Amino acid sequence: MILLTLLIFSLIVSTAYTKNLRRSVENAPRTGKSPAQQSAPSTAQFPKFSVIVPAYNEAENIRDCAIAILESTRLSVDNLEVLIVDDRSTDDTLAIAQTLQQQLNDPRLKILAGQPRPANQYWAGKNWACAQAVEVATGDFLLFIDADVRLKPQAIETALETVETEKIDLLTCMPALVCECFAEWLVQPLMFNHLAVCFDFTAVNDPTVDSAFAAGPFMLFRRSAYEKIGGHEAVAGEIVEDVELSRRIKRAGLKLGLYAGSNLAFVRMYRSWSALWEGWTKNLYLGANRSWVAMVYMATIMLFLYPIPWIGLFIILKDLISLFLLPSSFFLPPLGGAGGGSSSLFLLPSSFFLPPLGGAGGGSSSFFLLPSFLLAIIVIWQQYNLRRLGAEISDCSTKYWWLGGLGGTLVAAIAIGSAIKTETGWGWTWRGRPLQIKT
Repeated sequence: MILLTLLIFSLIVSTAYTKNLRRSVENAPRTGKSPAQQSAPSTAQFPKFSVIVPAYNEAENIRDCAIAILESTRLSVDNLEVLIVDDRSTDDTLAIAQTLQQQLNDPRLKILAGQPRPANQYWAGKNWACAQAVEVATGDFLLFIDADVRLKPQAIETALETVETEKIDLLTCMPALVCECFAEWLVQPLMFNHLAVCFDFTAVNDPTVDSAFAAGPFMLFRRSAYEKIGGHEAVAGEIVEDVELSRRIKRAGLKLGLYAGSNLAFVRMYRSWSALWEGWTKNLYLGANRSWVAMVYMATIMLFLYPIPWIGLFIILKDLISLFLLPSSFFLPPLGGAGGGSSSLFLLPSSFFLPPLGGAGGGSSSFFLLPSFLLAIIVIWQQYNLRRLGAEISDCSTKYWWLGGLGGTLVAAIAIGSAIKTETGWGWTWRGRPLQIKT
């Protein structure tokens, strides 16, 4: 009875979650036409555009990121500059970027060696690097992307067309998601789905609703709007600066646009379990306004959505096997003895056909095995549907969907771990740099 109750609750949670994700996906606006449909851009009246890439220990990414930006557009140096800011990396990020600049000899590419952070101020994350880049940027539009992002062909032109057409002051998007290592496949699609549920596109894009969200991998500002809200300097101590910037945009009466951006860019955020754990525990709790309730709620939802149906299915299968497994005497009657043992060959226990409805030995629980089994199968099938729905935004396949039980458990652990690490400071770092809450 307890298992059946848990599975009923799982079904309720799964049905509601699927409904919310479907609504978010259906309402997600897309940017412009697909690159294949667009003609070559006219630069006659194209504004000056600055792409800013803050980079800290991005030796694996920085070369491919820069090349993808430059190859994504035909804009000349008159209309485009690409500013890569090395945030005093301890690896070869700066050297790789400088070598690339020499090899390409592309006047659009500029490499900045970041300065030390002010001793009397706390600048979290990439805020200091971004602020330095803006000081030298000449663009009327500022596009901030992360080094793990790869722009797709005509992404800049498409994004700007959307900004101009819709009169958007901050355009942010959820890019296509790339997963390669096993941990990414387990966690990332579930995280992207959860973001789409929590930050419904319609609510975020509604100026009358407080809900605000921006995805750090892709944020395109009108420079006038960026300066009006104080830019990265105004959020210097914020670790989840992208969300805070989006809130400031809305509070200033400016227009925020959250779009599905799989046609603009793709991103591979983390390359290992350790990086994934460090990254999500850095952001998740703060992104929920330091709400323990939100983290416990998220963990609970993840457990009911993913592992509980699988655990229930295994328990049910075990019980079904135990219940219907025929005794050996049914197949092989005794060879001798009193009592007409040989006749047992033709006798089946009544419980084989009809499990007892009550009495000792837990017979009453067997009555619920079939409905419990059906519920578990339904909820597990909805896990596949959740991945399929999310793929309409993330462009990430349903690979390993059947390991959602493990993935949901990991996401639940990340939610609780994020709250603990943030509040205690234990192991709360980003690529080795200790973090602290803004005071």
